[in-house]
Amino acid sequence: MSLRIILTGGGTAGHVTPNLALLPYLKEEGFEVAYIGSYDFIESKLIPEAGIPYHGVATGMLRRYKTLKNLTDPFKVFKGIHQAKKIIKEFKPDVIFSKGGYVGVPVTYAAKRCHVPVVLHESDMTPGLANKLCLPVASKICCNFPETVKLLPENKAVLTGSPIRDELLKGDRELGMKMCSFNTDKPVIMVIGGSLGAASINKAVREALPKLLEDFQIVHICGKGKLDESLLNKSGYIQFEYVKDGLNNLFAMADLVISRAGANSICEILALKKPNLLIPLSKQASRGDQILNAKSFESQGYSMVLDDEDCNKDNLVEKITELYFLRQNYIDNMAKSTQTNANASIVAIIKELSKK
Repeated sequence: MSLRIILTGGGTAGHVTPNLALLPYLKEEGFEVAYIGSYDFIESKLIPEAGIPYHGVATGMLRRYKTLKNLTDPFKVFKGIHQAKKIIKEFKPDVIFSKGGYVGVPVTYAAKRCHVPVVLHESDMTPGLANKLCLPVASKICCNFPETVKLLPENKAVLTGSPIRDELLKGDRELGMKMCSFNTDKPVIMVIGGSLGAASINKAVREALPKLLEDFQIVHICGKGKLDESLLNKSGYIQFEYVKDGLNNLFAMADLVISRAGANSICEILALKKPNLLIPLSKQASRGDQILNAKSFESQGYSMVLDDEDCNKDNLVEKITELYFLRQNYIDNMAKSTQTNANASIVAIIKELSKK
């Protein structure tokens, strides 16, 4: 009889793509997989496309500010628990894996009521509000940062890193070069600010182009609607709004990476061992988790960091020059990391709990 698992997590791609990365490993271990997500967030599109049976449940957001929805959304969570409980009883999973997000709350609590063990994954250095609610009922909690282990319940935390899509590790440098019409005369910088882009990074990179292009070629993933048409034919510089196919080849081509400091993104960079400059979102634009993520990677010798408030053309050129000069130090440090085999580590935890 095969083992069964329910995956959950959603709201953003960061809560979904790690689950997708685990699928080949789970199937190899003989797991039958189902997914519980929201009705209409990104997971409701991505998971069925991957051929996984999908079940939507009601979810409620947990807001830190005063709003009438804080009075009504708890009822959605209770409804979601009831719906998830019904799905769990029908599917009879041996274990549930939650990547977080608000949909993980009702599923996790339904699992507790059905006596099904839960493996939780926390991406950021400090647990988000949704995962905080799930910590007491989780059997094991996987995390990305050594500092996080101290913030989690004793005997539950395991430092694993974040699941990485296998195809990302199988890029072809030559195909990346052809994709960008680059040559081998100059090293390549890859700039990636997330699916929506990063306005401050885009601005600083473009203002620094005259200086940077003297020594580098640049591939710039700038976000939907963020192309600069005046630079479309700039020699040594190419822009993409978004890259779905061939991202692995661009990473393989890159000698340096400039990125925001979202947990999944920096774990991918770590797995690829790419010398990197992190420019985390400011506290004004987030809860500050990217700043903590970046500081952790900086302290471990994996990354160089530039604060978003200091992101201008002069500081950017200075940091990139320093990073390129010291690039081998960062590669060596990343090679020593124990957080780059997350897929196998997490599946081993899942399998152990499922057998219990």
